[in-house]
Amino acid sequence: MDIAVVTGASSGMGREFVLALDKKYKYDEIWVVARREDRLLELQDQCSAHVVPLALDLIGNSSLAEYERRLKEVQPNIKTLVNAAGFGLFGEFSELPYEDQLDIVTLNDRSLTAFTYLSLPFMHKGSQIYNLGSMSSFQPTPYMCVYSASKAFVLSFSRAINVELKPRGIKVMAVCPGWIKTEFFDRAVRDDTVSYFNRYYSAKQVIEQALIDMDKGKDVSVLGGPEKRQVWLVKHLPHRFVMRTWCRQQGKK
Repeated sequence: MDIAVVTGASSGMGREFVLALDKKYKYDEIWVVARREDRLLELQDQCSAHVVPLALDLIGNSSLAEYERRLKEVQPNIKTLVNAAGFGLFGEFSELPYEDQLDIVTLNDRSLTAFTYLSLPFMHKGSQIYNLGSMSSFQPTPYMCVYSASKAFVLSFSRAINVELKPRGIKVMAVCPGWIKTEFFDRAVRDDTVSYFNRYYSAKQVIEQALIDMDKGKDVSVLGGPEKRQVWLVKHLPHRFVMRTWCRQQGKK
């Protein structure tokens, strides 16, 4: 049985990935993973493949164990894995809740690593893994420092494991978009600490580019000419200068 697995599928990038993959490929089932089961159930009316909702909170160990149990029971062939679950917070590190910041690392990195590890025994030649990174994957970002560090992990992990899995014919790509207007902002923005957002893209635009880049064999997908130039610049400029520029944009000294 050929399946796709998408985490963070109840909204934003995860939800749009489900719709895009269902449109492009034929799966027997799409396993959609998120906490809000009612939102997951809504996807069935929009997909041709059978949607299997897994209402799991990926911050907890029990959810990872449940996913592993399901895989061993069903023994599917995972054609596509999308690790889109994640969140961030804007603000000063010392002022944001300690537990929430640890949860960023747990969800953005630990659960992504676990889902990749648990899924690989059920993946074969031609399988694909999309890991959701960010433009902040490429640079340290004050006032969202834990989030940007977590996304740097996603980028490094994705590129390295893509090399390891090449002999097996499994492709891994980090999707690193700029600002996307999704429910991410509802949780991330708590005050005006971060207030400058130069441009927005839609989740659909980002995913369309990601699907093209995966077909081209790229290990990183970045949408937009300005964003690609920014990636080039932060590779060549001192990080101190990059961070100073970011802070000026946000009205910080």
